[in-house]
Amino acid sequence: MVVLVFSQLIAFKHVKPGGCTYNLLMRINNNLNNGCLYSTEVSKKIDANDLDANENTKMSKAMKAYLERAKAYDDFIKTEENNYNLGKLHLSNMMGVKSTNFTQIDVDKAIRYLFPSGLYDKKARPIMKHPKDIFPVKKAAQFDSTGRPYHSMFYTTKPHYYKALYDVVECMHLLDATEDKLIKNDNHILVPIDLSNSQWVNQENLEGLLVEKISTEQEYFISSIEKLCQHPLANDVKDFIMIYRKLKQSVMQNSTIPELMYDSNNRPYILVTDCMRKNARGEVLVIGQGSGKITVNGLPMVNYFKNLQEREQIIFPLHFTDMMDRVDVEARITGGGPSGQSGAIRWGIAWALRSFVDLNMIQKMKVAGLITRDWRIRERKKPGQEGARRKFTWKKR
Repeated sequence: MVVLVFSQLIAFKHVKPGGCTYNLLMRINNNLNNGCLYSTEVSKKIDANDLDANENTKMSKAMKAYLERAKAYDDFIKTEENNYNLGKLHLSNMMGVKSTNFTQIDVDKAIRYLFPSGLYDKKARPIMKHPKDIFPVKKAAQFDSTGRPYHSMFYTTKPHYYKALYDVVECMHLLDATEDKLIKNDNHILVPIDLSNSQWVNQENLEGLLVEKISTEQEYFISSIEKLCQHPLANDVKDFIMIYRKLKQSVMQNSTIPELMYDSNNRPYILVTDCMRKNARGEVLVIGQGSGKITVNGLPMVNYFKNLQEREQIIFPLHFTDMMDRVDVEARITGGGPSGQSGAIRWGIAWALRSFVDLNMIQKMKVAGLITRDWRIRERKKPGQEGARRKFTWKKR
């Protein structure tokens, strides 16, 4: 075993204070003073480890800036999560529920009860969500600590966009190869792709899919993927194509339209059971092959509703769809006043008439606001106030 003497090695002028070798020799000298002996092999291993550590500490400026932003974002999210958990604890105490069993659904119910709002737009109402559901997620690092990018197309400035174009080309080559095999085996069976019930996503949705900002690239991307759709075997990659398409609004709504049912007299009918408006609740039965008879709780509409306004509200969907003398309506309604009951029956009739009319008429009904439910209710009175908004008169003296 060879003993290293620090006083002899420090005499070399190439050993600079503060360097890696200098720190190593300082540690060896301290251990020598404490009675520890080191071999040259051990010293070489320690020197290599120090050098590796020194290399790992080298970091690009871009990576340092990213780590600082990431740490600031993590600290911000952690603070917001603590505030969210504290607020959820207070809500559970006010609602008399254990905090361990207090879910996000309970939070929403508590917010609606404690902070009632008559605003029609849901985005304008008070909410309390988890920070990760409100604040957008930061984009992860695209390069390692040495500055090398993870993505092979990083230097194109839009790696995800060009990767999507690359996937389109790959699908095209795959379909060409499959088509050549089918032609060679005389088994060329074509199943055309059907995209009539969907449309291409707009620029905002495409930017959300790619997590990148694009300007004029959308038109080129759509034209490129449309060439893929024109391929005879495009149906084989329909799942990839549908990533960048969305169902049309009419298709999404018409998919929930119930089919007509038939009674013992072979008359078509539709029963709507969830009719509501304000405090009124009821159900509406629309029967086809009728004569325009309308009854409410077993009474003719004229005898049940005395005002002309409520009657016009009920018959408006029938006039709009030209079904006034073709169907019969039987409604059962409870609660609320004349305005609320007529509004609930009107929505139930319009909702049931979707099964009796064509798609074009359904679109017109949607534009006219007939099939849109009105969720507005009377705002409740608050404790310590004279009414929902009205305050007691305050006098200083």
